[in-house]
Amino acid sequence: MKALRRSQTSSSSSSSSNSSNSSSSWIHLRSVLFVVASSSPASCSSSDRGRLKSPWSRRKRKHALTPQQWTNLFTPEGKLRDGVKFLKKVRSGGVDASIRSEVWPFLLGVYELNSCKEERERLRTQGRKKYEKLRRQCRKLVRSNTVESSSNGDSDTLTQGMDSAESEEVVSARESLSSEEINSDTRLIDPNISDSASSDSDSSQVSQSFTLSDSKDENEESTPKSKLTLTLTSTEDFSTWQRIIRLDAIRANGDWIPYSLTQAQVSEERAVRSAEAVGLKDYEHLEPSRIFHASRLVAVLEAYALYDPEIGYCQGMSDLLAPIIAVMKEDHEAFWCFVGFMRKARHNFRLDETGIRRQLNRVSKIIKSKDSHLYRHLEKLEAEDCFFVYRMVVVLFRRELSFEQTICLWEVMWADQAAIKAGIGKSAWNRIRQRVPPTEDLLLYAIAASVLQRRKQIIEKYSSMDEIIRECNNMAGQLDVWKLLDDAHDLVVSVHDKIENDTHTTTTTTTSS
Repeated sequence: MKALRRSQTSSSSSSSSNSSNSSSSWIHLRSVLFVVASSSPASCSSSDRGRLKSPWSRRKRKHALTPQQWTNLFTPEGKLRDGVKFLKKVRSGGVDASIRSEVWPFLLGVYELNSCKEERERLRTQGRKKYEKLRRQCRKLVRSNTVESSSNGDSDTLTQGMDSAESEEVVSARESLSSEEINSDTRLIDPNISDSASSDSDSSQVSQSFTLSDSKDENEESTPKSKLTLTLTSTEDFSTWQRIIRLDAIRANGDWIPYSLTQAQVSEERAVRSAEAVGLKDYEHLEPSRIFHASRLVAVLEAYALYDPEIGYCQGMSDLLAPIIAVMKEDHEAFWCFVGFMRKARHNFRLDETGIRRQLNRVSKIIKSKDSHLYRHLEKLEAEDCFFVYRMVVVLFRRELSFEQTICLWEVMWADQAAIKAGIGKSAWNRIRQRVPPTEDLLLYAIAASVLQRRKQIIEKYSSMDEIIRECNNMAGQLDVWKLLDDAHDLVVSVHDKIENDTHTTTTTTTSS
């Protein structure tokens, strides 16, 4: 069963009877790291890059984008005056907490940088309708699975409180929206659209979970219609995803609470209603705020499992969604932000782990290019594949950094990705003296930087892979996110082009042979 295999931490790639010893070691280490993760806290020429400095240098560090600056970035029609300036500001200092719910949809591609206020309102309405259809389908599947369980003599009260179509209206304080049909000229994020900037060159696109027709001219951008036809691969898969989602939601920690006081102060009555609305159980030991948070996690993650059935749900996805849930007050807005986030992160959760392996290989190349002495030591320990940073790659530093630090890192990373997606290249960056153009792999450079910061301990004290794994796990709470970003960008300056050239040469040689 695909979903179950994906949820188990030690069986993802072990089906082949002729797998090598290195493959077996890989699977064993993955199991160890993932178990630990479940229980832990929280284009430019080479010559040009050599003269550039990090935009995150402590001397040069800027303040976060403020509410006033954010307001001043817009025209009276609600359009961003200068998308480059906006991304530059986020890239150098992050976003003020009070405006994150407004800024993140731009960073995550829910709204285009050149969209106007009217377009965004239409898109928001359309997005809410599509999300609610997904939630209705989730409830139908829950009821269907419950009927099947009952016929087999298995009593399950999962659907208690879910029978009415309005049962989830209590999950978030949603605004009253117009019921008129929307003929939007903007689009929702569609995972079937090929992402040319995808960092893992994943040839397998997201499964078509909805039939989206369009009658516009072929030269115009495709617009999803309000009529959706669900094609679920397996109700058994969805049932498995539901069980795992509920377990992970209940186990989610409360590190977000100081940063979302409105949700933290939710009443017990409302929290219980939200839990019943999504069929959440065994939550009696939790505080109301965490019950409410868990309920929202369940609602959004189930909807995403239907939206992207090729990935469905895997352990670790709740870690990525939790900060978005804490920032975005409306579930449908959180959902589309998560969809935007997952366009880049979804390869972390593929069953074949090709995306993870590609990223670990890139971290290995960065370390080898920057510090040959450290790399040779890793080779002696048979750790040159950098599997010891597996957890950092999968959940994007979520376990190693505090909640606020994680968000700061992600915002800078999203700004890089948004700039690349918008086609903002070297020339635009040079005009505003941003120093170094953005990179798709900023996270990987940050991971390599965190290892290089501990090179002395690794070389002098550690003589096994297990010791390095423990050191990486002990980084939690010990990292300075801005020093990390500074070092990461220094790495981009010093080794980025060399790695890209080597990769291109290797690819060309392989193709010609």
